[in-house]
Amino acid sequence: MAKTIGILTSGGDSPGMNAAVRAVTRAAIAKGMKVIGIERGYNGLIHGETRELTERSVSDIIQRGGTILYTARCLEFKEQAGVMKAKDKCIELGLDGIVVIGGDGSFRGAADLSAAGIPCVGLPGTIDNDIQCTDYTIGYDTAMNTAMEMVDKIRDTAQSHERCSLVEVMGRNAGYIAVNTGVAVGAIAVVVPEIPITTDEIVEKIMKSKATGKKHFIIVVSEGVGHSEELAKEIQARTGIESRATILGHVQRGGSPTVRDRVAASRMGAYAVDLLEKGIGNRVVGMKREEVIDVDIQEALSMKKPFETDLYNLSNLISF
Repeated sequence: MAKTIGILTSGGDSPGMNAAVRAVTRAAIAKGMKVIGIERGYNGLIHGETRELTERSVSDIIQRGGTILYTARCLEFKEQAGVMKAKDKCIELGLDGIVVIGGDGSFRGAADLSAAGIPCVGLPGTIDNDIQCTDYTIGYDTAMNTAMEMVDKIRDTAQSHERCSLVEVMGRNAGYIAVNTGVAVGAIAVVVPEIPITTDEIVEKIMKSKATGKKHFIIVVSEGVGHSEELAKEIQARTGIESRATILGHVQRGGSPTVRDRVAASRMGAYAVDLLEKGIGNRVVGMKREEVIDVDIQEALSMKKPFETDLYNLSNLISF
């Protein structure tokens, strides 16, 4: 009897989720499986908000940001009773497994559902790139490119007015977007949670560059540090340079995914289907040195991801 698998997106959306939905759907159909799209994450699973996905229903979505399956938080699923409701609904729908696209919180739910007897495979979909078991998460590249493009636009006005512009980028408690964007835009300083930097050090860098003739400055701040408005006021008070803060916010989570995000999502999505075809669950799919791999969910959640210290040091070396 042919297998039936479900697919859902959970937590924050990220560019490339639709590419993953498309890849999972088509790879499964190519193997003779039936695919059920679960809307609004675990909340939709508990309440049976589903529809069958076909090869045509996922046409023309690879270039779209967001998620056609929608996403929502689900407090009920954090309790065992909610997990059992979800399990019962999976049995009712005849699901042999589920592909879960999301971040750490989504994977904890996938682990709970796997433990309850429904094999789940997680795909890392988050712009933050803070999933420890993988070098790369779906949406990360697009978010960085969006941040870079926004900073480039902000630079135009910073240069015109000879200002210091502080740009706060997303990334939750991780500084990966910030440090990559900082290098890409030539920021005078990058402020991340992983490596402390004092206001004194930032001011010193600005004043040294000003002394060599530099007239405008870009500082990239990770949202994990925050306080961009306060930092801008302090820099202005201490340097005499007009300083403005811009918080980019959710613009970084939208937009058409880059080539890298579309390809990574497609590769990982097809790999997830291979696992479920074999009845393998409680796994997270990831990428290590550009190869697609899978690891145990609990192991994935316990790993600590090293920060890109070399890239941070490069930023300091060449930005002045």
